[in-house]
Amino acid sequence: MYRVFYYAQRDLLRWIRAPLNVVSTLAMPAAWLIFVGLALPTRFTDNYLDFITPGILVLTMLSAGLSGGSSLMFDKILGYLNKFLAMPSPRESILFGKILFITSRGLIQTTIILLIAILIGATILPIYVYPLTYLILFLFGILISSFGTTIALYIGEHDTYAAVSTFISMPLFFTSSALMPYSQMPDWLNICAHLNPISYAIDAVRSVGAGTFPLFEMIFLISASLVMVLISVVIFRRITVR
Repeated sequence: MYRVFYYAQRDLLRWIRAPLNVVSTLAMPAAWLIFVGLALPTRFTDNYLDFITPGILVLTMLSAGLSGGSSLMFDKILGYLNKFLAMPSPRESILFGKILFITSRGLIQTTIILLIAILIGATILPIYVYPLTYLILFLFGILISSFGTTIALYIGEHDTYAAVSTFISMPLFFTSSALMPYSQMPDWLNICAHLNPISYAIDAVRSVGAGTFPLFEMIFLISASLVMVLISVVIFRRITVR
């Protein structure tokens, strides 16, 4: 396990040393939180900021997970991946280190977004809610970061990967339960939202905030994360073993 932490630490230090990257990755979630959460009038809730905050937290993890795949892609393009593979440590530790780094980075970003939400008027929830919220975000981060790194293994150009991640993230976000409850959706969007994995994470965070344990959503996130990590490991072995 310590090899996994070394790989994750290496990427985390590189990310922290580029402050512009840290700020830029927070721009879109913060903009959604401030301009939509405060400005959009709604009829289905008294405090729309409280309703939309779970969706923005999950969006932050989604953006971090998909954009994090570029880290593995750059290592592959610049030749670092081949050097890491030549080391005696298990090659899967490279992949697990990437997934841990991407997920940890996403949790750091969601913490900042959560603090912004509280500062602009979101309700402060009981203290026990936040560990469960971070657990949900962690599981979702594992799922998305595994998916992102798997895509990055196949794509050789950064511009192509950026286009693919945007093509995936925006439709997933807009067809989820992030912006409105199921009861307010048209029938076609309601079906899409119930099938959308992002909705499971958002609904789980909302359930925790409401004081209930989201058993079904947790089972889904755990199962989907394990399956996606397994798929990522299989593809990583297939591509790196020559």
